This record gives sequence, structure tokens and C-alpha cells, in this order.
Amino acid sequence: MAATIYPMTAEIIATAAPQDAEEKKAWQERVTYAKNAQSYVDSALSGTALQSEPEVLIDLLSTLEGLNPKSKYLDEAYGSYLLALNKSGAAAKIPAVAEKALASFPENEDLLLYMTDAAMTKKQADRALVYANRLTASLSKHAKPEGVSAADWERKRNASLGHGYYVAGVISADKGVWVAADKNLRAAVPLIQGQPTMLGPALYFLGVANYQLAKMTMNKPKMIEAVKFSEQAMAIQGPYQSQAQKNAFIMKDEAAKMR
Repeated sequence: MAATIYPMTAEIIATAAPQDAEEKKAWQERVTYAKNAQSYVDSALSGTALQSEPEVLIDLLSTLEGLNPKSKYLDEAYGSYLLALNKSGAAAKIPAVAEKALASFPENEDLLLYMTDAAMTKKQADRALVYANRLTASLSKHAKPEGVSAADWERKRNASLGHGYYVAGVISADKGVWVAADKNLRAAVPLIQGQPTMLGPALYFLGVANYQLAKMTMNKPKMIEAVKFSEQAMAIQGPYQSQAQKNAFIMKDEAAKMR
């Protein structure tokens, strides 16, 4: 069906508008009909794909990519598409699929989340920081998608936001960009509660960032915050626990010397 409808409708849509008013009205009706037909095909392919096994999903969505790479139905399906590629043993194809798709949907949170993690895995800090910042900016203005419950959307949004803020904060701290580190990690902490592998490092780097900012501005309340974050970090088992304890001792001593 798609292979038949798309060529015919594409030809209609590509036809130049006639000059005659009556002919132009008929042309507009034909173009509207053709666009609606394409939208119906897009919806049918995507809807069927999302209810299918991974192999069928991949086949149908790749078909839709070939027909209309900017289809709004693809934008909504990329999270499932990437998951299906991974489940079907085709994970090696994901980077190329995600990068190509991002050109059509630069604010797609599923694609941005994948690209953030992929860059982190490859230790491409600058690239990961760009994607993490794009992810949080995108999610901060996205409304709930149609067909998704408010609770499910809030859960997904918070998880992705927490991840994006965490990555941006840790990378900023590693670069010594303390204001950005402080801002992003403060935003991350409420969203990553119950996830010690992220929460421990986030609190540790928050302590370091606030310590550095306190020294630069001779700000005692900020130094006290640095102590608080470091003490919270040292209560979480992990690679930063011991150093957080040492940091807290040093920070307390410096806070006592400040007016």
C-alpha cells in the first residue's frame, strides 16, 4: 500500500499551482487529499510497528524513514525503534540511525539521551556535554505527548532530565566550570534520588564546586554548603566516598576560618 500511495501522492504534491482561480481551488483540494493520504500511511505504518515484534517494528519504521524521514510519527517512535534494534541484535546500527534521525528531529529526547550516553561511553566529554545540554533544554519545554499518561510522561521526563543534568554537571566540574557544575548538579539531585551510582558523584562534585566558588568569592554560606554536600556524598557507598570524607574535613576547617 505504502509503495503505491506515496509515489502517486508525492507527484500530486509536487505539481505546480495553476494560475486560474477555479483550477487552483481544485489543485488545492487534490494536494490536501494527497497529504492526508500520506499522513494516513505514516500513521498506519507507525501504529502497526509499535504493536509488533522488534524485527517487524524495525522493518516498518525503516520503511517509513525511507518514505518520509520527517514524519511526526517517526518522531514519536524513535525510542521504541532504538530499543528494538538493541533487542534484535542490531545494536551496531543504532549510532547511524540515531545521528541521521537527529538531523530531522533535533529536539527528540530519546535520540538526545542515546547520543549523550554514547558520547560518554566513548569518553567524548565535549560532545556529551553538548548533547546533555540539548537534552535538558528540549525536555524543559516539551509538552506531554498525545497518548501518554501524565504519570508516565512525568516519570520519563524526570529520568531523562536527571540524567542530562547529571552528565552536564559532572563534565562541567571535571572542566573546572564551577558555576555550570553547581547549577546542573543542583537540578539533578532531586531527580536522581534512589540512584546511588549517580547521586554519590553528583553530591561529591557539588561539594567540590561549592568549595571552589566559596574560595573565589569568600562566601562562608557557600563553604558551609560545600561541607553539607560532601558529608552527604560520604554517606553513599562508592568510589567518591573516601575522598568526600577528606574533603568535608578540609572544608569545615576553612569554613571556621571565614567570617
